[in-house]
Amino acid sequence: MNDLVRQHTALSDSDLEWLHLLVSEWQLLSDLSFADLVLWVPTLDGTRYVSVAQMRPNTGPTSYQDDMVGHLVPRGRRPLLDAALDEGRIVREGDPEWREEVPVRVESIPVRREGRVLGVIARNTNLLTVRTPSRLELTYLQSASDLAQMIAAGTFPFPGEQVDMDSSPRAGDGLVRLDAEGVVQYASPNALSAYHRLGLAADLVGQHLGQITAELAPSRGPVDEALVKLASGYAPREFEVEGNGGVIQLRAIPLKPKGTRIGSLVLLRDVTELRRRERELITKDATIREIHHRVKNNLQTVAALLRLQARRMDSDRGREALNEAVRRVGSIAIVHETLSQNLDERVEFDEIADRVIAMVAEISPGKVTCRRNGRFGILDAEVATPLSMVLTEILQNALEHAFAQGEQGTVEVSAVRGETRADARLLITVQDDGRGLPEGFDPQRAGNLGLQIVRTLVEGELGGSFDMLPGAERGTKVVLDLPVRPQK
Repeated sequence: MNDLVRQHTALSDSDLEWLHLLVSEWQLLSDLSFADLVLWVPTLDGTRYVSVAQMRPNTGPTSYQDDMVGHLVPRGRRPLLDAALDEGRIVREGDPEWREEVPVRVESIPVRREGRVLGVIARNTNLLTVRTPSRLELTYLQSASDLAQMIAAGTFPFPGEQVDMDSSPRAGDGLVRLDAEGVVQYASPNALSAYHRLGLAADLVGQHLGQITAELAPSRGPVDEALVKLASGYAPREFEVEGNGGVIQLRAIPLKPKGTRIGSLVLLRDVTELRRRERELITKDATIREIHHRVKNNLQTVAALLRLQARRMDSDRGREALNEAVRRVGSIAIVHETLSQNLDERVEFDEIADRVIAMVAEISPGKVTCRRNGRFGILDAEVATPLSMVLTEILQNALEHAFAQGEQGTVEVSAVRGETRADARLLITVQDDGRGLPEGFDPQRAGNLGLQIVRTLVEGELGGSFDMLPGAERGTKVVLDLPVRPQK
């Protein structure tokens, strides 16, 4: 819609925002009308109309099999559009149109904002299945007529109220029509069932909806006056009511077709099972985070014990082996600490990489500089845990073997992440400017325990490849190529 409006019309950005607000709401008008809606806007030169949006009803057959968005028609071809635009009124005159042997009743509703008519909604009703309407259908049609008059007057949609149509109740979920005093004139079967879920034993018709809702909702003190007012439909609001083990989502829409409030529409939906599942998921998420937190604590305890044991070792080699174990356990603890703060089993690995680099760099303080370039991005937990160990081993190996005692140097960790599904790989390079590889060194066979761990994790758990190469000028370059899940 943005492109069509800006390409063909003279509407301002604020006018376009109003049309977006209207389109976010007009599924309700379409369902209540049992009709297709097409929004036509006059072009910049005023000689044509362009259709910028379309909506089909969930409650009846469509009148348009084809997509109408983007169509251009000259003024004069559709007189009802001309009359609604020029006169600023709802136009219903004229005989039904025949489209592919289907009779269609066409009406035009001007879209007004701040006294100006921005465009026209063509409401197209398929008459092929017309029959004697039920009480529910009559209520739908009357409510649709009221909303159409409010659109023509510029009082609907409600400014400042942004509705999420994916989660907001719809007409078919449950509908209650109230008079100006908040008394129920009609309640659909789904609406009545929802209130029975809250504990209502009687019928809704003739009851004051606000009072009944407040009585069904548990309260420690007097009747909640705010809830009474909300459920009575005095203001456009969306809210939830919980009682008797049930949860009902309600949306109130005041009806002011001629500027004066004549009543309200209340759309409602029973969301009891949905909220129950959400609470279960929240509980499970909290449990998983608590498990990660406890694992992190346990690993830190193990690291502390190994550190204490290392201090009591007389052998330098034994002490160093225990310190290496401390760093390995610490790298896993960092991942679990990050997971304990997340809502899912995915982590932002850049923070983990920085903490691993800082932890390993402690073995040569002030001599070798470690830094990171690029972004690892978001990784699954089953990738992050072994990768943190791999990164620890590679950095530890570089700091221990690439530089002599007290020698200054640099170790740089670079990450390049493929952003597309076809390029879902993570390329990691660890480059140092140290003494380089020994002559005849084969990284796939030779090496200490650390390199054996790296090979096992990279090729076994991560399904990637690992290689060690001489640097371009000096030093050593380690290259990891890993498959990862796309971030988006």
